[in-house]
Formats: sequence, C-alpha cells, structure tokens
Amino acid sequence: MTKFILHPQLAADTSLVGEFPLCQVLLANDGNFPWLILVPKINNISEFHELTDEQQVQFLSESNAVSKLLKDGLSADKINIAALGNMVPQLHIHHVARFKNDACWPKPIWGQIPAISRTAQQTLQLVTMISSKLQAGFITHKG
Repeated sequence: MTKFILHPQLAADTSLVGEFPLCQVLLANDGNFPWLILVPKINNISEFHELTDEQQVQFLSESNAVSKLLKDGLSADKINIAALGNMVPQLHIHHVARFKNDACWPKPIWGQIPAISRTAQQTLQLVTMISSKLQAGFITHKG
C-alpha cells in the first residue's frame, strides 16, 4: 500500500486534528472562521468522481459528521462546503462554520479578508471540541 502524501500547501496551511477511515481532518490556520478540511487519503486524485462508489458514500458520511459537528457544536448559522482545488490540485473539501455576525457574511469567505492567526488557546479549544465530539470510534485524535 502506498503511503498517503498530503499536498505541501495543505500541510503548510493547516493542522492535522484527526482521521476518519477515508479522510484526514485538517483545521485551517485562519482564525476568522472555524474551518475544517477533509482530504481523502488517496494519492493522485483531484476530483470527487475519481473516488470509487464506496469511497464516495464513506466521504459523505464523514462530511455529514463534520458538518453536524460544526453546526451543532458551534451553533453555526450555516455550513459552507466547497471543493475548489484551483490552487491545490489534491482533492480536499472545505467545511466552514458561518455566522450571521462573521466578517464576510453573507458573502463567500475567499478573497474577502486577510487570514488571521488563532491563539494557542483558541486552537486548543477547537481541537478539543472536535476530537471530543468525533473520536467515539470514528475519528482518531492527532494532537
């Protein structure tokens, strides 16, 4: 089995917070938004349709879990899900918790405001919340 390799740009822009059976769960290093990214642990794919039917079903299950976590765990007003891939060709799907009082509402987040760093405490709080809600046998915490 070939070792999974995360694209260097994703590695630079995120922190690994856990793993599902199919995907790595990454936390984007932008403190403006609670923002998770799912990356299927399959090398050399860039599009969702390149996953097998079984992998697509697994991905949807993992995406739903992340969406529910963000919506319910943070009382988000909306979850934005996007697969752009224009800058990073590796298949990765953004899951962003949006709030009516966030800096970009109701516009998309991309290109609106500069990224800001989270404090170590903010990162720890998010990672703890993510892992505590999902690690019940479905996600492995990578802290």
